[in-house]
Amino acid sequence: MSGRSMPPLAAVRVFEAAARHLSFTKAGEELGMTQAAVSYQIKLIEERVGLKLFLRRPRGLVLTDAGERLRPVLTEAFDLIAAGFGQIMTDENALLHISVVPTFSAAWLAPRIGFFQMQHPTIGVRMVATRDVVDFRRDEVDVAIRAGRGPWPGLVQHRLFATGFTPILAPSLLERLGPLNKPADLLNAPLLDPHDVWWPLWFAAAGISGFDPANRPFSDMGDQHVVARAAVAGHGIAILTPVFHEEALRDGSLVQPFELVADDQHFYWLCYAESRRNVPKIRAFRDWMLTELAASPPPLTGFANRSDAPD
Repeated sequence: MSGRSMPPLAAVRVFEAAARHLSFTKAGEELGMTQAAVSYQIKLIEERVGLKLFLRRPRGLVLTDAGERLRPVLTEAFDLIAAGFGQIMTDENALLHISVVPTFSAAWLAPRIGFFQMQHPTIGVRMVATRDVVDFRRDEVDVAIRAGRGPWPGLVQHRLFATGFTPILAPSLLERLGPLNKPADLLNAPLLDPHDVWWPLWFAAAGISGFDPANRPFSDMGDQHVVARAAVAGHGIAILTPVFHEEALRDGSLVQPFELVADDQHFYWLCYAESRRNVPKIRAFRDWMLTELAASPPPLTGFANRSDAPD
């Protein structure tokens, strides 16, 4: 034999275990094989190398000179292989790569991710806030949080909550505008990002006609958490997902004038590759996130289409 020419690796592994234990029975127990299957693999490797590797004695097995020379070499080789796999598995499970849309990252995940790390101190976290669509076959990403309708083939998907939206503004602006008694009062109010597709959807859900964004100056601040900052500053009324701004709504820096929360049948999802569903760090993050959401689920009150509200 030359180069990489060698007996089948399965047979080599069986020989190493049998040589270490000096027992076909114990080797079979270690490898999950029958004694007969171990004996067959030993016969196969002996025929391949053309040498006897074991001698059957009344008191048990003994290694031939060839077997004695081969055993430590193979044991060291398998130890190195096991160490190599152990190292990459340790490294792999030491850092969780999360790709998440910016608003979800800033408003929901960032304030809570420390609790995950407290529960799993051996798992590091690398969180990338981006709108880019993840390709799990190409990108170095373990889990992704995205908004959409799904499903996506090849991915495990956990529906988190609906992308509900409603007008929200600062108390200072409300004081300047005067009372907002009905949704139609917003037609003449200053709106942030009035060309956002959520505005006409919300007005339609409220039964209001006559909203025309073409009559308003164009603005696009990009991500929802940026628009929320402009709303807090009193620059206009924003169309936002209330669950992302619970703290501001609780402390009074933002107010929600109407109960109605409309939705566009999109949801936030936790996704990861089907082939990696049992990776420990992915399971740990999934379980933590679903438990966290179950402990304080987003409110359903006011959804325009209750059949589309999250479970």
